[in-house]
Amino acid sequence: MGMSVGGGEGSVMAEINVTPLVDVMLVLLIIFMITAPLMSHKVEIELPLATAEKNDADLGTITIALTDNGDIFWNDRPVTREVFFAQMRVEARREPQPTVQLRADRSTTWEDAGKLFSLAKNAGMKSVRVVTTPQR
Repeated sequence: MGMSVGGGEGSVMAEINVTPLVDVMLVLLIIFMITAPLMSHKVEIELPLATAEKNDADLGTITIALTDNGDIFWNDRPVTREVFFAQMRVEARREPQPTVQLRADRSTTWEDAGKLFSLAKNAGMKSVRVVTTPQR
């Protein structure tokens, strides 16, 4: 039985009807009870094994070093971005294409490394790899 404030007919009810709230909470409880076991199901896949062999640079490998201040080194010789792009275009025409290995300082931003990747891609290089140091 609801009580009205002010005592007159047509006045606002002061009592909160909690029945719809309880109905919604019960429906949510049932949904979570049904979906919770499904979320713990895992898909079994077999990942490939990786080997940590040292990759020695051969004659078909170009090593690009990028410092944190943006300096570029082509096989340990400093070059400008324009010279880098021109040399990449020349190397991209070789058959087979040499592998490009990018070494960057830890403090180098991904933006600078991405610009070098994009220059190499625009020059026509198919393979650009990132050189890392293994954790010990």
